Amino acid sequence: MPQDSLRVFHGSVLLLENTPELRIEHGTSAVPCSSGLQLGSRYPCDPTWEPLEIYDHLPESLMDKVIRPLSFARVLVLDKWLGNTDGRQAIFTRKRKGRRFHAIFIDQGYCLNAAEWTFPDLPLHGVYASNSVYRLVRGWKLFEPALAETESADIIDVWRCAERVPPEWHGYDFRGWERIVEAVYKRRQNIRGLIDAFRKSSRNPFPNWVDH
Repeated sequence: MPQDSLRVFHGSVLLLENTPELRIEHGTSAVPCSSGLQLGSRYPCDPTWEPLEIYDHLPESLMDKVIRPLSFARVLVLDKWLGNTDGRQAIFTRKRKGRRFHAIFIDQGYCLNAAEWTFPDLPLHGVYASNSVYRLVRGWKLFEPALAETESADIIDVWRCAERVPPEWHGYDFRGWERIVEAVYKRRQNIRGLIDAFRKSSRNPFPNWVDH
């Protein structure tokens, strides 16, 4: 995900009261969004000067046209590290009449097991639905540099990220948030084991893996 792909803005009461679309639908009911700091996802392009085709799914026959396909392996490092209990979500963009696609990773809402702040760590958590995105993975080197940089991260690096989270998003539970930061820091050394559990699962995602 591009570093600047997320924006935080302040939702005022006036804005929420006058914007019917700012509702969260639950079955037949709709709950108004709360005022305060909100998370907004950046649109993949500026449609006034760079119109793009955007897809939320690609058939397997087009997966070989994705630029930097190993980005799926590298984002797996993040998903296993942060305990993403959802499937890996992505959208695909290309220039009109273009032949190649860019993958953009979205929706990290189930990291830390959503609102549970736990790490069930099942083998198929945080992985993309199609094995085709992992076809080029033949060993640990293909997860670099993401894997090495994560494993060598300092606690200060983790805190720099955690401190950017508005306290109202964790309910001002500073002790709980501190426990999460410490847990995330310790989990750096579990990432290889979690990826290996996925590798050995019934999905067989890395059929070309070669042990050295």
